[in-house]
Amino acid sequence: MAERCDWPLFALLRKPTGLPLHLPAHGRGRALAPELRRLLRRPAASWDLPELPALGGPLEEEGAVAEAQAACAALLGADRCWFGVNGASGLLQAALLGLAPPGSRVLLPRNLHRSLLHGCVLGHLEPLLFDLPFDPASGLWLPPTPAHLERVLEQALPLQPAALVLVDPTYQGQAADLAGLVATLRRLAPDLPVLVDQAHGEGTALAAGADLVVLSLQKAATGLAQSAALLQRGIRVDQGALERSLLWLQTSSPSALLLASAAAAIAHGQSAAGRHQRQRAVAGALALRQRLERLGFTLVANQDPLRMVLNTAALGINGLEADGWLLERGVVAELPEPGTLTFCLGLGATAGLGSRLPARLLALRRTLGGPAWEPFDPPPLPLLARPERGVGEAWRSRSQAVPLEAAAGRIAAEPLCPYPPGIPLLIPGERIDGPRAAWLARQRQRWPGQIADSVNVMANDQGGR
Repeated sequence: MAERCDWPLFALLRKPTGLPLHLPAHGRGRALAPELRRLLRRPAASWDLPELPALGGPLEEEGAVAEAQAACAALLGADRCWFGVNGASGLLQAALLGLAPPGSRVLLPRNLHRSLLHGCVLGHLEPLLFDLPFDPASGLWLPPTPAHLERVLEQALPLQPAALVLVDPTYQGQAADLAGLVATLRRLAPDLPVLVDQAHGEGTALAAGADLVVLSLQKAATGLAQSAALLQRGIRVDQGALERSLLWLQTSSPSALLLASAAAAIAHGQSAAGRHQRQRAVAGALALRQRLERLGFTLVANQDPLRMVLNTAALGINGLEADGWLLERGVVAELPEPGTLTFCLGLGATAGLGSRLPARLLALRRTLGGPAWEPFDPPPLPLLARPERGVGEAWRSRSQAVPLEAAAGRIAAEPLCPYPPGIPLLIPGERIDGPRAAWLARQRQRWPGQIADSVNVMANDQGGR
């Protein structure tokens, strides 16, 4: 009899899910790029190869990987393309380090992914954090407008940042006027490079004028988890510095399967078949949205129809509680937050989705629903903020835990980062003032089980600057 391991890890991977409305976008293989599907039908692990001379790797000038990267760059309108096997997170960090030398400042939005914060630690960079518009109905940060970014730049440019980072679209599928944002930047700072975290997008940031773009090919395309791509266009980026940072932060033994996944996802997405697949998925998503709205559900407006964001606050339900209730009934959402629950509908049709999900949500409303919540209060943050201590210094410092209510005046020694989505509400090195401490305490009530009743602060902090 063949050996069978029943540890939970293997049992869970074998177990089917009811309604998998989570990432990767291929929906447990239903929408994988055809070339990748054919590769996975080969004898098990026959594709698990090292950097053989004919194969090469992401930083090699010759070989099959180099040829695939060049072809993908041409498809997406980039000068260069590098595949990554450490997800968008690893490529965001490499891009940041390639743009900003040690000791420099980088301009980052408050809804940054925590991987960029880690990049600041690795590169000894000072983050300049800019606040964003806020939606009190859902509790979500919103994309900046060009006018908002102009106000940010007026304060930030005298501090001479080495790069600007934008997130577009957001995790919830909300997109900015990216061309307008880049045009505003070019008018005020023509030589400042812009990196766009487009992990949840399709690479359109290049056409809007971005210098560097990071794609996660499992989030809006048909790749496997951890497959990603970094795109570069223009003359504002030092390619030597960029490749050096990629060398530092990428494995020396990249998975041939994940490299092939990146190539297959990009090629399929740009093909007629890939565009048709997306059109079918979008048509189904719009029909589902219309049905839910007819049933009286409030959905957050966004620009990605494959990200359906239910406003649970309008139902009187915490999104985390709604997620737990649905999970027990076979509906696996992607992103629970206090006021919303985001479903990633993916690129492959889920059997019975149009009837099963509305039925589950109607039952959720009957069981847990109540009066709509009062509007969320925005975080009391300045338009532009600088941590008082270096992020790495604070994070490595001797720390002590204090109750959130007693944290006013102290400097954070670790990020406060409910997961998902990995967006820090507080970063190491920030001084917590009274309004911020009170706001964080209220957030603890909104994030049950995700935010502790205490926060670690620097033990040796002796007061303000």
